[in-house]
Order: sequence, then C-alpha cells, then structure tokens
Amino acid sequence: MTQRITDAFRALHREGCFVMPNPHDVGSAKLLRSLGFPALATTSSGFAASIGHLDMTVDRDALVGHVAEVTDAVDIPLNVDSERCFSEDLEGIRETVRLLAAAGAAGCSIEDWNPAAGAVDPLTEAVSRVGAAASAASDAGMVLTARCENLLHGINDLEATIERLVAYREAGAEVVYAPGLVSLDDIRRVVSSIGVPVNVLLLPGGPAVHELAEAGVRRISTGGLFARVAYGAVVAGAAGLLEDGTIDPALPLLDGATAKKAFG
Repeated sequence: MTQRITDAFRALHREGCFVMPNPHDVGSAKLLRSLGFPALATTSSGFAASIGHLDMTVDRDALVGHVAEVTDAVDIPLNVDSERCFSEDLEGIRETVRLLAAAGAAGCSIEDWNPAAGAVDPLTEAVSRVGAAASAASDAGMVLTARCENLLHGINDLEATIERLVAYREAGAEVVYAPGLVSLDDIRRVVSSIGVPVNVLLLPGGPAVHELAEAGVRRISTGGLFARVAYGAVVAGAAGLLEDGTIDPALPLLDGATAKKAFG
C-alpha cells in the first residue's frame, strides 16, 4: 500500500458517490480495473468460491495472500472484506488489520456476525472489536468500515441497526455498512442518522446507482454478485454440454479486445 493510493481511497469518500465492485480473483480485478472503476473490494464469498470453499471458511493467511496478489495486479485502492478479522481477541483483530495493510490494502472491514455462535455479537462486545480494528487501521493509514449484519440474519429492526452503526462510528469507524438495506426511505434514514460515509450493497431489483446517490450514499459495492454470475455461467454452460452436447451461444463471452485491455 502506498500513501498515494490510501489518500485516493479516503478522498473518494469525501463527496459524491462511487461504485466499488467486488472481484473474486486477480483476473476479475484486472477486468474491473480496465473498465474504469476507481476502487475495488474483495468479497469473502467470491474469494472462497474461487478456491473451492464456502463463505467464512477461508483462513487469514489465505486472505492476506489473496490481497497481496490483487494489490500487486491493480494500481487502484482495494478494500478488504475481512469478515470478523479472524480473531476473537482484540490483539488478534489488530494483527489482522496490520497484515492487510502490509499486503497493500487501502481499507478493510469488520463485521459483527459470529458464525460460531450463530448470532450477532452483543453490542458492547461488537463496539470493542470495532474500536480495536479502528485503532490499528488509523495507525496504518487505512479506512475502516464497520458492518452491522442484522438485516442479513433476520433482525429486521432498523432502529437497532442504526444504533449499532452510530456506536461503530463513535468507536472510530470511518465508513459504516448494513448489507441488506433495500428501501430508499430506510437508506435515507441511515444516511441522515450516521454522519459518516455509508456503503450500500447493490442488489438485483433494488435501487439503482443514481437513486442511491440521490439518497446520500457515498459508496456502493456488489458483494459476491459477480462471482455468482461467473460461476453460474459455468454451471449453465456445463449443464447444457452434459445434457445435449452443445454450448449455449447466448452465454456471455469475454471478447479478445476486452481481455487484451485488461490483461495485456
């Protein structure tokens, strides 16, 4: 990570709205970079799929190696989906942030879902964890995003989600994120309540980029969507091959000019 790239990432959050798609491997990162996006983010589910794993079953060393490969391949800021920061203790969280910074990340996130417990962390615990990640990110010059996972796990309480996001801001998060927000009215309430940049996950059938920008969203990401699209196309093409011995000509194909621009 260079100071120039980190400064550029932080500057993107100061005004307006930008789209930060999530590549799942080096090839998709280079393709998205060639299309002109100003920043990228890893996806835990997409990266896991790229090495034949389920989401949240990849270890920290594998993620750090993936981050190093992506940052070596592209010259724009990379934010890291770093799940729970791979530790149940605060020093372990700080170490994860330091390792990601050393691998070239301009930012990273920490979320409050605990898969081992099958529950969202108690608020006091979650705030302490965000604070540890924020202090390490500040020391490294990185942008920390704190995620509230309520909506992805059936806790459809907007007030409770906002309470957590405000607490995470107070603990030092520069950006907050509640994946699963769809209603523009809810998104506007979150934006107006928080006072720091809000990231929103772009969902098929949900608000478009221009609508999210008008609602005050500063950053838009795609999560594991492109990985699911890519692997879904593989499955669809292979299923057709097994069934009738042909490849569907309607499947989208990477053309040579785009490949040359991205990989050449």
